[in-house]
Amino acid sequence: MKIAQIVCVYPPYAGGISNSASKVTKLLAGHHTIVNFTPTTLTPWLKYGHGAFLPQLLWRLRGFDYIYLHYPFFGTAEVVWLFKLFCRKPKLIVHYHMDVKNLSLLARILSFPSRLIRYSLLKQAETIVTASLDYVEHSQIKKFYAAYPSKFKEIPFGLDLNEFQPKLINRDLGNGVLGKAKEIVHYINDHFIKRNRLNLLFVGALDSAHYFKGVAILLNALVVTTPRHWQLTIVGDGNLRPEYEALARELKIEKQVEFTGKLGGSDLVRQFQNADLFVLPSINSNEAFGIVLTEALACGVPVIASDLPGVRRVFTDHQEGLLITPGSVQDLKKKIEFILNNEELRRTMAVSARRLAEEKYDLSVMGHRLEELFT
Repeated sequence: MKIAQIVCVYPPYAGGISNSASKVTKLLAGHHTIVNFTPTTLTPWLKYGHGAFLPQLLWRLRGFDYIYLHYPFFGTAEVVWLFKLFCRKPKLIVHYHMDVKNLSLLARILSFPSRLIRYSLLKQAETIVTASLDYVEHSQIKKFYAAYPSKFKEIPFGLDLNEFQPKLINRDLGNGVLGKAKEIVHYINDHFIKRNRLNLLFVGALDSAHYFKGVAILLNALVVTTPRHWQLTIVGDGNLRPEYEALARELKIEKQVEFTGKLGGSDLVRQFQNADLFVLPSINSNEAFGIVLTEALACGVPVIASDLPGVRRVFTDHQEGLLITPGSVQDLKKKIEFILNNEELRRTMAVSARRLAEEKYDLSVMGHRLEELFT
């Protein structure tokens, strides 16, 4: 099959939609021809934020068997909709990632045409892919889902579990001198250096488009967390980073908070492996799933995340982690302290986290479900 994948962002830009599109390419390229259309592969006639007007698609999409549109993509979703009004082929698959809320006045004006034709666009689709039906059931398209549930297919994001894995799996313990030395180092680290200290990790873009990640909530919760035996690493970059760094200084916790900037590959995996607890305190349903949660789980790291549609189905509360009330500093403080004071529970959650990743988030599972869309 020849597939046109249309997406507003693509690596090296970091984010859930970008990550998803990259994985679709990787998983399908072996059996299909994938052509990516983005604001970097085509010159936009108009661009604002992640929205872009790409009318070239009206003549570029002919000859494809499928269109795989990642939504939202303001300015270009309308072009796809117009194309489909006159061309039954190629077939359309819409990957609905999330609602978009709290737009600026200008963004609301520019996105109005896309919101106006949204239901018609979804009706044109053969299939609507979502990472979580729970999210869709509570989203801006919940009425459409209720009317056309058979159009929807849940495909959770997958991971390479050989890349994202607990540190223990990488240890060459054996019976040799090197193995015994590593065991001694890890024993000293666990029982003396890190004794009564919780290494917290946050991973996410620190730009205005990802304001909803809840970094300020996390910092304000930690300043009142007792005991103060914690260290926080924040991985990510963006225009809001100076603001968060200033807040850490204002709260007088800057010595316990490290901003690493954007990381990828083995450097990112190492941050997960060195963490005791991963925190994603998103404040609203702009957070639809949280791929970083699955990356933490795969590395055997318990998680704390907001009780939001979609996010709350990534793991089971009190089994692989804990859910918190979105936007609540006090609830996040309470849950961090609970983990800090229950080491045996945290270790049990770590084992359950890896097991869940193996059962549900293996990349091969995602690949098999994507292939089913094109048969």
